[in-house]
Amino acid sequence: MIVTNKNTISTLLLLLSIIAFAQKPSDLITSKVDNRVELLSIAFRLADAEEYSSDVFPDYVNEIEKHYGDYKDHDLIKYIKLIREENGIAYDAVMSFAISITEPPNMVPIIPFSETIPEKRWGKETALKFLNLLNQFYIDTNSEQFFSEHKKMYQLTSQAFEKVYENLNLQWYENFYGQEPKGQYKIINAVGIGDMGYGPKIILPNGKEVIYAIMGVSELDSKGAPKFSKDTHFPTVLHEINHSFVNHLIEKFKSELHKSGVAIYKPIQPLMRKQAYTHWPIMISEALVRASVIKYMKDNNSDKELIKKEIKEQLTKGFIWTENLVNELERYDNNRDKYPSMESFMPEIVKFFNQTALNIDSLMQKFDEKTPKVVSMRPSINDSVKVDHSIKKITFNFDQALNGQGYSINFGQKGKQAFPKIGDVIFSANRTSVTMEVSLEPNKEYQFILTGLAFKSKDGYELADYEVYFKTK
Repeated sequence: MIVTNKNTISTLLLLLSIIAFAQKPSDLITSKVDNRVELLSIAFRLADAEEYSSDVFPDYVNEIEKHYGDYKDHDLIKYIKLIREENGIAYDAVMSFAISITEPPNMVPIIPFSETIPEKRWGKETALKFLNLLNQFYIDTNSEQFFSEHKKMYQLTSQAFEKVYENLNLQWYENFYGQEPKGQYKIINAVGIGDMGYGPKIILPNGKEVIYAIMGVSELDSKGAPKFSKDTHFPTVLHEINHSFVNHLIEKFKSELHKSGVAIYKPIQPLMRKQAYTHWPIMISEALVRASVIKYMKDNNSDKELIKKEIKEQLTKGFIWTENLVNELERYDNNRDKYPSMESFMPEIVKFFNQTALNIDSLMQKFDEKTPKVVSMRPSINDSVKVDHSIKKITFNFDQALNGQGYSINFGQKGKQAFPKIGDVIFSANRTSVTMEVSLEPNKEYQFILTGLAFKSKDGYELADYEVYFKTK
């Protein structure tokens, strides 16, 4: 995959600037690398789980491969492949398991496993078998040695992250959701998961909660070590903690949200699946979280222009109702005598999504009109199996001018082996086309996708994915 952009971006918010209202909260536990999280992410990497196969931190990935490469046929790895296929265990389900067990060695459930603990995709029988295999994997692979060898790097990573969350206003969450804290917040630096982030929580036997923001690595410094900045990482912390307040509400009102959720998800499914939101409840949860992030920005005096940019960012991700949902949250917050908590307001959220479902076609039409698209390519070789390998340039024409601030070209299903060698990528003067230099080989299949990660309109709307496939003579 190739992505280049002149601006540093966050996967969740762009260039967020927060005015600090609160000091570093006492109930926020200092960030650290967690061996449970690392062990699970390593195991799922060995099982070729795409979401745990990032190479953002290449030195660490190489060391994982060196230490664990001979164990890709371990019984645990075989079982992971099976349960991913049969149970859909991926993404946040993996991290929910990680926080539900004690530290290695001798990992045991913190709370007895059930059909819904550590998470419903696991189920009790699967979770128990997995844990037995995980303990054996830890011993067989001498993981204790691996973690010991990387202890210093883990410590430096967490120290570098501390500046990110020093202005986090946890009191806002309690006030906004109408929910007093039942425990503590923990930030986990997950060095092996790339730029992903997760926000699971666990309810301990004493009723206390531990709310996690599991943070990946998206940038490296000049020495190849993890690098963090407030602009790109604070918003992710903010986002993930919101999940711990929102997810259980969506689950509680799942039956009431079902009809509208299915209706809304259907036309925007491609956009949602691009972001690994594979079912409508995840989409609804993300929608409420993202709107709540914007509410936080407003309540904490973030710059108005940045708020506008964030709303637009959510629109480009397919959350095309975001501005209206933020207005609903404003209505909730202005009527706290009637709605003392977000849970008490959830029937109104249900009504909101019912109305959104009725209007989804018109919302999609307006969104589609703003989304830039590839209208032609020169030479016209897409889907051809007789392409001259001497071609040196391919030009793509768009239906509108792009911002010209970067390009993003991804692998297709055929993977890296079908990705062409790409040289310079140059926009036309009016930015309505882009030309990329290529070096092709004879008798070879090629496949790649132009994506909206960096290809964007002047207003910031992402290019609709454009897949290219051809074969040279």
